[in-house]
Amino acid sequence: MNIYYKMLIKLPAIICTLLFSIVTLADKSIAIGYEPKYSNTFTNFDYVNPDSKQGGVIKLSAFGTFESLNPFLLKSLAPAGLTNLVFETLMERSLDEPSSSYGHIASRYSLSDDKLSVTYHIKDNAYFSNGDKITASDVKFSFYTLIGKDAHPQYKIYWSDIKDVVVIDSKSIKFMFNKKNPELHMIIGDIPIFSKKWFNGKSFSDSILDAPIASGPYIISKYETGRFIEYKKNPNYWAIKEPTRKGMFNFEKIIFKYYKDMTVALEAFKAGEYDFIYENHSKRWARDYNGPNFSNNTIIKTELKHMNNAGIQGFIFNTRKKIFQDKRVRKAITLAFDFNWSNNNLFYNQYTRCESYFSNSELSGSLKPTQDELDLAETLSIPLSKVIEKDNEFIFDSSKNNRKNLYKAKKIFDDLGWTVKNEILYDNNNSIVEFDFLLAQKGFERILAPFAKNLKKLGIRLNYRTIDLSLYQRRVDSFDFDMMVMSYPQSQSPGNELMSMFHSNSAQSKGTYNVGGISDPHIDILLETIIYSSDRKDMIIAANLLDRLLWNEFYMLPNWYINTHRIAFFDKFEQPANLPKYYEATNYILKTWSVK
Repeated sequence: MNIYYKMLIKLPAIICTLLFSIVTLADKSIAIGYEPKYSNTFTNFDYVNPDSKQGGVIKLSAFGTFESLNPFLLKSLAPAGLTNLVFETLMERSLDEPSSSYGHIASRYSLSDDKLSVTYHIKDNAYFSNGDKITASDVKFSFYTLIGKDAHPQYKIYWSDIKDVVVIDSKSIKFMFNKKNPELHMIIGDIPIFSKKWFNGKSFSDSILDAPIASGPYIISKYETGRFIEYKKNPNYWAIKEPTRKGMFNFEKIIFKYYKDMTVALEAFKAGEYDFIYENHSKRWARDYNGPNFSNNTIIKTELKHMNNAGIQGFIFNTRKKIFQDKRVRKAITLAFDFNWSNNNLFYNQYTRCESYFSNSELSGSLKPTQDELDLAETLSIPLSKVIEKDNEFIFDSSKNNRKNLYKAKKIFDDLGWTVKNEILYDNNNSIVEFDFLLAQKGFERILAPFAKNLKKLGIRLNYRTIDLSLYQRRVDSFDFDMMVMSYPQSQSPGNELMSMFHSNSAQSKGTYNVGGISDPHIDILLETIIYSSDRKDMIIAANLLDRLLWNEFYMLPNWYINTHRIAFFDKFEQPANLPKYYEATNYILKTWSVK
């Protein structure tokens, strides 16, 4: 997944079915649809050990390379860990609540009565790593830098409803809104804050290899581009006793070692070159995590349960390409992928097929539209011809050899007037039907091989090869691909982040997450309905309908998901007694584990 997205996507969650209003506790916490779990006087989160041992080193692996120490740019790759270890935000997200934030750099906030502005107040003891106090001017500078021309366009989309920012005094800053947005004053709390001195008079895009001046628990101590980066605990870290940091970030040093090949990386792990690994490859997990160190428990192999909303992962079609502009073609190609065979023969039955853009969530649309969806469609002038049963028969009809689905795909091509000559499929213009698949991880080649074999039975040639990660990222950002793997994690309280994924305005903006080029006015109006809903029931109905429209257009060939994090580590670490509910494995480990 694109590194920038990790900062912006809200935590996946299952939210209780209360009103979709925002509840606050004396303006020190925010939660959507429920009362925050922690009081104003809480001392630490339940998923940490407040008495964790401090010090020690943890070494991890990273894939590919990095070329920049600025994680907010479009055209450069930043190192692993940078955003979470070095940069901080006004509010801290809780990992055991669906969508809650607690004051961190900010001591409190106040939302105006008309809901058209919010004022944040900065803690007196909040400092940058260079010793400067964090001021309202720093917050304003960070915000306008992030929505400026040099930053990744995702930020400008995410905070597009902010009209103006005014510094009231050195510790107070006011954000004014274009219109009421139920979550906007909460996501303002997600703005990463940094010092203007970081740039030392240079432009934002020029500050590529200058170490950031921010407020996080770590500073960059040394690095070698493409080989490693080392983070060292800031001995003067300002928030060490704050309740939002108690028991967190316990390691003295965190080191990421870079590898070009994940098979090589795994062997390096088993040899003790680093301490912790997160595995996302089912074959490696099933077959390669073995040996003496595993048998004698020197290395612990385990799976951590989570309740993250699965969202959707899939092979996304670039609908800007002529070959994929017809939905029927996209459906026929989708029919050629045999998930059941892949799960049995490649994935060791570790996965469940994605059946929604909001898999494993109440936001997922049911097979048939509900009356509420039909009523909403009528209100929004969405043609009822689009509000139909979800076209997911292909999921359940995949037989042992997928013949039934391949027959259906052939019939689609026959109906289009496409013909097969000498085992090659030709379209109406007598052009050969073939396309390329863009890959950054070699492990996916084994998944594409049987897919390509099935497509070949239809006369289609699928070309694929793995390329360098930096080149891959540039091609994705400029939409220079036919098909690729894409993941859209979701929360149970979706909001502004949807605009960059699926809205027409993001379809041609380079660097956004609408890599498929989705542009549909009916989807646009549903996105806006979700974002500006003030009642959770209404939001769920709109999300169900959005799921139906996205699904039935076959923008993605749906892949699979798993509800555990597969990890292995050398037995040298202490873990808190309680797991959070909604978390990414590596970030959680770095945040809460400690050495024995």
